[in-house]
Amino acid sequence: MGGSHSREDLEISDSDDEEETQDKEEEEEEEEEEEEENFEDVKDEAEEEEKQRSSGRRGKATPSSLDEVDAKLRALKLKYPSQNPNLKNAVKLYLHIGGNTPNAKWVTSEKLTTFSFITTSRIDGGDDDAEEEEEEDGGGEVWWVLKVGSKVRVRVDAEMQLKTFGDQRRADFVARGVWAMKFFTEEDYKGFVGKFRDCLFENTYGIESNDANKMKVYGKDFIGWVKPEAADDSMWEDAEDSFLKSPQSATPVRESQDLREEFEEAAGGGGIQSLALGALDNSFLVSDSGIQVVKNYSHGIQGKGVYVDFDHGKYRGRSNMLQSVQKKALLMRAETNMLLMSPMNEGKPHGMGLHQLDIETGKVVTEWKFEKDGTDISMRDITNDSKGAQLDPSGSTFLGLDDNRLCRWDMRDRKGMVQDLATASTPVLHWTQGHQFSRGTNFQCFATTGDGSIVVGSLDGKIRLYSNNSMRQAKTAFPGLGSPITHVDVTFDGKWILGTTDTYLILICTMFVDKDGKSKTGFGGRMGNRIAAPRLLKLTPLDSHLAGMNNKFRGAQFSWVTENGKQERHLVATVGKFSVIWNFQQVKNGSHECYRNQEGLKSCYCYNIVLKDESIIDSRFMHDKFAVSDSPEAPLVVATPMKVRSFSISSKR
Repeated sequence: MGGSHSREDLEISDSDDEEETQDKEEEEEEEEEEEEENFEDVKDEAEEEEKQRSSGRRGKATPSSLDEVDAKLRALKLKYPSQNPNLKNAVKLYLHIGGNTPNAKWVTSEKLTTFSFITTSRIDGGDDDAEEEEEEDGGGEVWWVLKVGSKVRVRVDAEMQLKTFGDQRRADFVARGVWAMKFFTEEDYKGFVGKFRDCLFENTYGIESNDANKMKVYGKDFIGWVKPEAADDSMWEDAEDSFLKSPQSATPVRESQDLREEFEEAAGGGGIQSLALGALDNSFLVSDSGIQVVKNYSHGIQGKGVYVDFDHGKYRGRSNMLQSVQKKALLMRAETNMLLMSPMNEGKPHGMGLHQLDIETGKVVTEWKFEKDGTDISMRDITNDSKGAQLDPSGSTFLGLDDNRLCRWDMRDRKGMVQDLATASTPVLHWTQGHQFSRGTNFQCFATTGDGSIVVGSLDGKIRLYSNNSMRQAKTAFPGLGSPITHVDVTFDGKWILGTTDTYLILICTMFVDKDGKSKTGFGGRMGNRIAAPRLLKLTPLDSHLAGMNNKFRGAQFSWVTENGKQERHLVATVGKFSVIWNFQQVKNGSHECYRNQEGLKSCYCYNIVLKDESIIDSRFMHDKFAVSDSPEAPLVVATPMKVRSFSISSKR
């Protein structure tokens, strides 16, 4: 585990200085040698002239000798030009080697080369591709590609994880390795950043990067998505001030915060498929064959030795859905019941129904079916009515989401009693509220606030906000940045939204001031044009590469509170073998050093990493009630297929 950029910020400048110092020393030695040779020539000619004078020959003066001396002195300057080459788009290219080993370092790949942006339909072109490819007209789809010398050729997209350093005139990125370019002039650096943004926009949306098209994509109310410097960032600062002033929610920023491992628990009954954390006594590890019950402590979770086997007991369902991989586990009724939704078919994200498990008896009591107007339908995701709904002992409703559906299901049977599986057909859930959208909304994921308002993420990157009393029309629709939203979370108070994409997290402030001067969230009214620019949470190019090219961000969420006046303290996401943790207050602090010299949307790279030996299934913070006095946060639980580990955030002594 460790910080984010200790391996990148100083080493390249050190190696660069070392390289330049070495070059300078070599050049100085060469210069001294050449100066000696040239001045030897000057000395010989001067001696010859003096010899002619002393011999008494008073002939014509020898201006040619002086001209030659002057020419040679001028030539000395021509041999040692400025360190900044006068080439168009000139850069120095570095490559990071050694991965995360002690021998990791930056090495110079090319001392002097050039970069260019070209349009092509081939990404993996050879090194000898003709330059006229810049204006390729072969028909079909083409993309903007960044080409750096003969070493780098990569499509311009978010997977490059480009990170810029304005104070160093430097840009780092991933392209089958981790590279860094250092620009010799401020003009070249700014030109690169501007062109990269334009190419990224065109590759993402398929239209030319200009003001008219940006307004078409983002809308006039979202000027902050287009020009962050023109956005109203006061909401971020106001939020930060109120956060610090609140005695109930203030989180001291401790630079020496560290993660201390407390418990390690081996999984029983097969590999873990999902994690269901409880806010009361127990949490649950769901595998493909059963559920392991673990005990909640103030320093993590630990096994109780209880295992609920899906095949054990009296369950005689007609399907084998319980034996397939469980997509979602949802706790209900004061955490005495659990809903389990399985994929319809292996590998597909939609379920046609779910199972209701009585945790106290260890039996599946009901197999429910999704149905509307007599027709079977599917659901992509399910969630609780609100952030704390699983603690309600009488709760009987939950929310469902499909590609074009948002609804509320009720488990209470209209006839008064739930049918017995052994003697009756599968009972049908009652659709009590919702909307089936006629046009393709491509919903992917959703979450609820403390009062039951709903945030929904979509395939096109949009994030929609619905109030707690209407699912028909979104109060606010954020445009996103072009990448699909694969997971979404929201704070208990509804003021902050965290969206997950494959390559970055997007943090959005929903607060605004209405025309009457009242502060509201986007769940309760239309935000108009006073919308703050979002902030991005990213891995550095180096960490992104170490996490693995095929690994993507998954399941980012806030720490867990279920009371008004309490503030979430951290954010956590999973990527490959990494659990990545951000300090929420630090992310909101606009003057934080991470944001200095950045251009465009602010991106936060200040995080801690928990590294495991195998891919991580889920990373989640326990409920706020399990935080103790010497820790600013409840324990973090990290689940891999065969083990679950708990970590406490504490202060280093």
